[in-house]
Amino acid sequence: MDPQGWLTERFEEKRPLLRGVAYRMLGSLGEAEDAVQEAWLRLNRTEAATIENLGGWLTTVVSRVCLDMLRSRKSRREQPIDAQVTERIARGEGADPEAEAVLADSVGVALLVVLDALTPAERLAFVLHDLFALPFDEVGSVMGRSAAAAKQLASRARRRVRGPSAPSDARAVEREVVEAFMRAVRAGDLEGLLAVLDPEAVIRIDGAARMAGRAADAADTPREIRGASNWAKQMIALSRGQSGGQAALIDGSVGVVVAPGGRLSRVLVFGFASGRITRIEVIGDRDRLRAMDLAVL
Repeated sequence: MDPQGWLTERFEEKRPLLRGVAYRMLGSLGEAEDAVQEAWLRLNRTEAATIENLGGWLTTVVSRVCLDMLRSRKSRREQPIDAQVTERIARGEGADPEAEAVLADSVGVALLVVLDALTPAERLAFVLHDLFALPFDEVGSVMGRSAAAAKQLASRARRRVRGPSAPSDARAVEREVVEAFMRAVRAGDLEGLLAVLDPEAVIRIDGAARMAGRAADAADTPREIRGASNWAKQMIALSRGQSGGQAALIDGSVGVVVAPGGRLSRVLVFGFASGRITRIEVIGDRDRLRAMDLAVL
């Protein structure tokens, strides 16, 4: 086999790992593919014979490319949301939304949302060590920092990802109720849904969430409906055909994040009593979402 063919074969062997690292770093399939392609271009500009550990070299390159891409997002986040969406379309990102949704579900949309709240350095340290089991001396080498500094970054990220500790029995009950709620909604099981709702349960939906859910009467003012039987069937109908949510910790309590393709759209915050849901607040307002403390379960 000629040298170029050998190099191509070795690169393709590493591609799934590289794409996995890049996707968890960037939360975007299009950007992850761009990062992997950039690693391939840099490899072709390098004398391969000088690379002792090809896998480590490629991981380092992809990680550093992702760091640069994450840092460049700061200016984009200061643009209006419409401008960011237009830019992604212009770049061709999201050309295969179905593939990205499948990948996001396999990784865990709650994890992607929480990772997005970390600093680029925290995110890289956590992804490489906690998700891909790289030792801290290698993580530090990738980041240009000491192993101790990399360990500290990963530890700080881990605390934010996992959230505050809470009595396990209380959290377990909340999680069980929320997961039963989600199963009923996904299955269109009205009887099952009503079984986990208090008869007097209240739902409150802000205008942004109603627009995200494509409700016919979406408006800026929140809508509040009292009595589970008055809104449960409508919730099932509005959720049909939409990307499902995932249980997560929201300000320390079990709730649901809805993040199609790993991009946070809205959250459901719950109130509980006697093993049932007494209140649901559906929030899609960007400012409120940014202020929330999200963590994975």
